[in-house]
Amino acid sequence: MRAKKLPLEFSEQVCMDFLALFIEALMPVLEILLVTAVGLVLGMERINLLGAISRQSLNSLVFFVFSPSLIVSDLADTITLDSLGTLWFMLVNVLITFLIGSALAWILVKITRAPQHLQSPIIGCCAAGNLGNLLLIILPAVCEEDDSPFADSSVCSTDAEAYAVLSMAIGAIYIWCYVYPIMRIYANKATNDTGTHGATTRDNISGENSYLHSEIGTEPLLPSEGCPSSEECMDQVEFHFTGSERKAKVMFLEKTMLHLKKLTGHVDLKKLFAPSTIAAIFGFLIGIVSPIRKVLIGDDAPLRAIYNSASLLGEPTIPSMTLIIGANLLRGLQGAGVRPALIVGIIAIRYIIMPSLGIIIVKAANHFGIVGSDALYQFTLMLQYALPPAMNIGTISQLLETGESECSVIMLWTYAVATFSLTIWSTIFMWLVS
Repeated sequence: MRAKKLPLEFSEQVCMDFLALFIEALMPVLEILLVTAVGLVLGMERINLLGAISRQSLNSLVFFVFSPSLIVSDLADTITLDSLGTLWFMLVNVLITFLIGSALAWILVKITRAPQHLQSPIIGCCAAGNLGNLLLIILPAVCEEDDSPFADSSVCSTDAEAYAVLSMAIGAIYIWCYVYPIMRIYANKATNDTGTHGATTRDNISGENSYLHSEIGTEPLLPSEGCPSSEECMDQVEFHFTGSERKAKVMFLEKTMLHLKKLTGHVDLKKLFAPSTIAAIFGFLIGIVSPIRKVLIGDDAPLRAIYNSASLLGEPTIPSMTLIIGANLLRGLQGAGVRPALIVGIIAIRYIIMPSLGIIIVKAANHFGIVGSDALYQFTLMLQYALPPAMNIGTISQLLETGESECSVIMLWTYAVATFSLTIWSTIFMWLVS
């Protein structure tokens, strides 16, 4: 009889432990949901405290003042040369999330045959997760719970802040360095298709090279030169010009270099060196270089007033960004319709496929000794795969003037589902690492 009761008692204990972890994961998500709901209410026309003008002003404050101050102060305080050597895999992990998300988005676009003007926001929403304010809320909140599966609350909170801020800084760099150029390429393709009705050919002359665009206006071609024999042109690719039977032959190496040049041509240095990116650079510099750190940080630091001021300016970042999320989601209720298949596809990518792959990747990295045994660090790496789309995607869509209202609809549904998805995946991740 005792042998039969053991599995039952064991299963009951597992269920109780899982329920406790579920409650731990639910609390920070509820905090986010409540603050987001306040932002949504403030954005309503009857109240209009976060209307279009107010939201734009607050967004500018967050973009130019609050967020950079938070990044530079927290990075300088929490990141050192030793800790950066331990946390280096996070740079790779975030990049992997972006690469997997964009690849899955490309597959979704092909399967659903999404309209040209929607391809840019779809790529962005699948590629970039909200690596900023959500982690800054979730990680410290999990550490502060009484039944937290991680280390002592004070140690856990310090490490959680370091992981969250590093994630935010890396995400800001990748969004403007990787996601923005890709979204710009797809946005230009949609603009060209709309402007030419898919039937015009344009000649662009840059320096000494002449580029001929195909009928969709996105594939630049180079004239084939220096190819005297057919044997030397085995790697050439044939392209058809619009309205002509002629064929232009381009050597494979030239075509590869041309695509690289095209991609780098879409990198906007002004956007790449956004305030958050510059703040991340200075934060790393202050934290890593010990003499600068001693001058700015510490009770006896001569210039501690500068650091304290930056830290004070960074405190409104989290509530401000969360309020903006709520106000922006209100636009999704009033926005244009998006096919259900696209929304379901994006939700499946962000909340089913990517978190599942994240478990495999982080567990494999742990198996090979890349990420160490810190449970909170592994939890953070896994959580980066399960986050909803970054709110910067909406900003980029506005800058590129493509799919703005549709992006709001996508954001509305993905953040609504994230309330349940984040709770479930956070519970599973804590159970796996605890």
